[in-house]
Amino acid sequence: MQVCEASFGLQATPKVVAVITGAASGIGRGLAERFTAEGMKVVLADVEEEPLAKLAADLKAKGAAVLTVRTDVSNATEVENLAERTLDAFGAVHILCNNAGVVCSRPVWEHSLADWEWVLGVNLWGVIHGIRAFVPRMLAQGDACHIVNTASILGLVGGSGEGIYKVSKHGVVVLSETLADELAQKGANIQVHVLCPGWVRTGILESARNRPDALQNPAETEHPQEPIIGGSRNTRAEMEAGLSPAEVAEHVYNAIQNGTFYIHTHPEHKAWIRERMARILE
Repeated sequence: MQVCEASFGLQATPKVVAVITGAASGIGRGLAERFTAEGMKVVLADVEEEPLAKLAADLKAKGAAVLTVRTDVSNATEVENLAERTLDAFGAVHILCNNAGVVCSRPVWEHSLADWEWVLGVNLWGVIHGIRAFVPRMLAQGDACHIVNTASILGLVGGSGEGIYKVSKHGVVVLSETLADELAQKGANIQVHVLCPGWVRTGILESARNRPDALQNPAETEHPQEPIIGGSRNTRAEMEAGLSPAEVAEHVYNAIQNGTFYIHTHPEHKAWIRERMARILE
């Protein structure tokens, strides 16, 4: 896989505009705080308007230039609106973080069509819509740009549990790889990164709070289950012991500066990847 050599130095960051989806909490909030600490302008997108407004107020109180745009990333029209609002407000976009994500858990054969539509709509189609809306604008700018797509360690491994989530995140990984190669072949000044975090202290286990009414399952068919990730039945405890969003944001910031494509937050999880690769090669 080729890597496009887009980069910019720290001295340019006050002119940099970053767009972050899923910005109101978790990794998205961590990215917003990290980027604004460097003087970047940020566009915050999320479906949760109240925490989005609270984050914007906190950042503005520290002197940051912030725009909030209520956005459902599963909706192509809303993501297109996000791109238009960004350029109207700041005239450019230099970093796009396709970060919004949700999860629901049960054996794959028990998932309803609504489950598949919801998780894939946010996790995979959200990235697709982000690419379609922003890449043409980035190409037209000609500036050095970066795209950070949030996948997961579960986008690089197999095993039981979190079937829909894994499908979505494997899709994000290969989409990012393909995008990086195609932009490099074009000679575009856009660098792609794929974030594959392990355990992070986020609210993703409560993501059902944002599930659209149209994609709800009938109450009688709902039997909430704790997600089982990486074979662990202590997912919540593992997550609470995981990295902070600020630590993950630091990994992302460093990857942008250093031109790193695969962003690993937990080096010890590479053993899972090696195991899967070995099974494939055998």
